[in-house]
Amino acid sequence: MRRFSLWLMLTLLLGLIAPVYADEPAALPQVGQVAPDFRLQDQNGKWHTPADHKGHWVVLYFYPKDFTPGCTKEVCTFRDDISKLRQAGADVLGVSLDDVKSHAEFAEKYHVPFPLLSDADSKTAQAYGVLTSKVGFKYARRTTFLIDPQGKVAKVYQDVDPEKNSAQVLADLQSLKASG
Repeated sequence: MRRFSLWLMLTLLLGLIAPVYADEPAALPQVGQVAPDFRLQDQNGKWHTPADHKGHWVVLYFYPKDFTPGCTKEVCTFRDDISKLRQAGADVLGVSLDDVKSHAEFAEKYHVPFPLLSDADSKTAQAYGVLTSKVGFKYARRTTFLIDPQGKVAKVYQDVDPEKNSAQVLADLQSLKASG
């Protein structure tokens, strides 16, 4: 028992003081490229693919984890801006590695009116170049893709501020639509 306790303490200590390990990220899709394909289930069990949103602008935002402070702020700002985003012709899709049940609880608690997609096998995060890990825990880096009605990446937002992401995307969406 004592040996196990010592092992546990050392493991925890190393996890706190050891350099944080992160995978080398895959390449992000670039502006003008066709957005990678996916087939993911939302908080209600409905399946989504990019083809379901053809002809619409798509805000595809990746976030690390349901119920964490930054992710809660981000989902709530998209929730609060959903009418403006929809009026601008955009569908909003949130994606994390959390499972459908976690997304259902998160969406219910915060009254989320758009799909939260479960990428439990992390293949979509990998395809979009946002999969990473720290101290052995995989998650999606906070990154947003604005995808045009033809399915091409129009804008990429990296290391976004969760409170400002929605407003940034909305402003850029309106600008892109006005210039296009």
